Amino acid sequence: MKQTHANTQTITAQVVNAFVTGNIGGNPAAVVLDADNLSDADMLRIAAKVGLSETAFVSKSTTQAFKLDFFTPNRRIAHCGHATIATFSYLAELGRVSEGETSKETVDGPRKIVIKSGAAYMEQLGPSYRMPSDWAGDGVTAADVLKSLGIKEHDLAQNVSPILVNTGNNFVVVGVKDGTTLRNLKPDFDLISDISEKLDLVGYYVFTTDKDATDKDATTRMFAPRYSIEEESATGMAAGPLACVLHDHLNIKKQTLVIEQGRFMAPASPSLITVELTVENGKILGLMAGGHGKVSAVSYTHLRAHETVLDL
Repeated sequence: MKQTHANTQTITAQVVNAFVTGNIGGNPAAVVLDADNLSDADMLRIAAKVGLSETAFVSKSTTQAFKLDFFTPNRRIAHCGHATIATFSYLAELGRVSEGETSKETVDGPRKIVIKSGAAYMEQLGPSYRMPSDWAGDGVTAADVLKSLGIKEHDLAQNVSPILVNTGNNFVVVGVKDGTTLRNLKPDFDLISDISEKLDLVGYYVFTTDKDATDKDATTRMFAPRYSIEEESATGMAAGPLACVLHDHLNIKKQTLVIEQGRFMAPASPSLITVELTVENGKILGLMAGGHGKVSAVSYTHLRAHETVLDL
C-alpha cells in the first residue's frame, strides 16, 4: 500500500505577465520567492501543479544578487527569458531591486540583469550558429523541419534557411515569407519534439519581417513541445537568437530590435520584446533582451513541497 505524506509548508507562486504591451497581453510565468529549502524534485512538482510554461524559483546566492532555478511542467531549463523578466519585475514592485544593474545565478552560470525605466533586461551570450549542413550527424535535415511545420521551401523568406542558434539555449529559427504563412502553420508537435530531442533544442522560433504582418522588426511564433509548451506568447531566450539572425543573416544592421510575439496565437496575447545587441567590428559579442512585466491578480497558494511516498 502506498501512502503520500506532505509537510505543512505552504508555497505561494505569484503569476506575473512578462513582455506586456500597453499593460496588456504578455506571457504568464509563476514566481516562487524564498525557495532556498526546495529540492529539484520539489520545484518540478510545484511547476507541474502550477501548469504554466515556466516557473521561476528565487533563492539566495553566494556569488550573485539572486539564484534562479527554472522549471517547465516536465523538466528543468537552464534559462527562461519571460520568467526572468517576470521575476525581476516582481522583485522591483516589492522593492527588492531598484533601477540599475543586478544579477542572477543559474545552473549555466551568472547573467547580468538591468532594470531600466521600469523594464527588466537580461544578458545573453554572443550567438553561435549551426546550419542544416551541420545537422547530418544528428539525423535531421532542413526538410524535416519544414515538414514538422507543414510548410514547403517556397514558404520560406528569401535567403533564410532554418538556422540553429544558441545565445544560452538552442533554438531553430525559421523565417517565412509572410504573415499568412506564419498564421497558417500546422505544427506536428510529435515531430517537433523528436527533432528538438535530436538537436537538443528548447524549440522553434518562426518569424516573418513582412511589413503587412507587423510594424515591428519581426513577428513570431514559438513551439517547444519537448518542454511541454506547444506554443507561448513571449520567449525572451528565443528573441535574442532571432535578433542575431536579423543582424547577421538578413543584414538588418540595427543594434536595437523590437520583436512581437503572441499575435497569431489563439487566443491572441500580444507581447513585445526589445533586444539590444552589443556589436564590435561587425561581430555580436552579447545582447540584452527585455521588456515590461505586470503582476497578475492570480496566484497559486497552498502548494505543498517535500511530498514523500511510502510503501506500507
